[in-house]
Amino acid sequence: MDFALTADQTQIVTAIERLCAPFDADYWLRHDTEGGFPHDFHQALAAAGWLGIAMPEAYGGAGLGITEAALMMHAIAASGAGMSGASAVHMNIFGLNPVVVFGTEAQKQRWLPPLIRGEDKACFAVTEPDSGLNTLGLKTRAVRGIDDQGEHYLVSGQKLWISSAQVANRMLLLARTTPEDECSGSAGLSLFYTALDRSAIAVHEIAKMGRKAVDSNQLFIDGLRIPVEDRIGEEGQGFKYILHGLNPERILIGAEAIGLGRAALARATAYARDRVVFNRPIGQNQAIAHPLAQNWMALEAAHLMVHKAAALYDAGLPCAAEANAAKYLGAEAGYQACETAVVTHGGMGYAREYHVERYLREAWIPRLAPVSPQLILCFIAEKVLGLPKSY
Repeated sequence: MDFALTADQTQIVTAIERLCAPFDADYWLRHDTEGGFPHDFHQALAAAGWLGIAMPEAYGGAGLGITEAALMMHAIAASGAGMSGASAVHMNIFGLNPVVVFGTEAQKQRWLPPLIRGEDKACFAVTEPDSGLNTLGLKTRAVRGIDDQGEHYLVSGQKLWISSAQVANRMLLLARTTPEDECSGSAGLSLFYTALDRSAIAVHEIAKMGRKAVDSNQLFIDGLRIPVEDRIGEEGQGFKYILHGLNPERILIGAEAIGLGRAALARATAYARDRVVFNRPIGQNQAIAHPLAQNWMALEAAHLMVHKAAALYDAGLPCAAEANAAKYLGAEAGYQACETAVVTHGGMGYAREYHVERYLREAWIPRLAPVSPQLILCFIAEKVLGLPKSY
């Protein structure tokens, strides 16, 4: 076993840290206060060629693995950008994996280069108000038809918690092409990558607790016309295609949560070292020092699981348990580090200028999404430990 990064991987981390340096904590505080997508940050990553880090070289990507992508996303979050910075480019890194794996050559040529160059911004439209994590219960319908413009689908329904839909011009959409009562197993859902046509989609932003830099939305879709050429793979097999992106997403979310936790730990440690009360730095007190030490160990352990899961994925080996564990452990360790950072700052931890309250608000994101910690525990209990399925 070799836990050391390669020279190339070290260069990736250094390059990302250098790129993120101008986008400091105050930059992200402004976006958290005022809102507004961080277009300049997104374009800086695009211009440097990082948006296609895990995309094939044939379409303008770097052709690297999820290991390198996880290192990149960890470095972005750890720079102080937190989940806001990571979420601004998250969709680029894993979202179009179904296109890479199942798309036609024409679709790849049409869709991947503009996304990698930063010309397109895409959102991931899967979740619905009434189905939650029960993806097979989606109600949004796509009805196939033909007219003088050719074969197409007409789509109507709702989607919820869709990130970056305020600025996106494309979306990866999962919709039902066969009524639920006519389906068996996971069949009946189809996957599309298409234009986000605002004449047929009302985009309503959700006011939320944190990560104001990247919008979250509810979509009301009414008669959206999608050409049949925008369907990925076979009709009715969309759920299987989506699954191919789930393990990479869990790995990346885990890496981002750990990066966020490390940003919080760095600020807490600096404060504990410099803050003097009763003629001694507060970090000299074990009540302050020990929780910070525990945070460091938990983040390190979670990071090892992220890299194990990524290594398995890149080697083409089964990694579902490790990917889920990486997301769970990363989210928990990141959250605990952010909470400790606020407590370490005492009353000043509640002040926005110290940034750690923002980190704590953002730390809820990887705990809640894209899969709940309870479902991960159910998965491990059933698939790894062999216990009866509980739902």
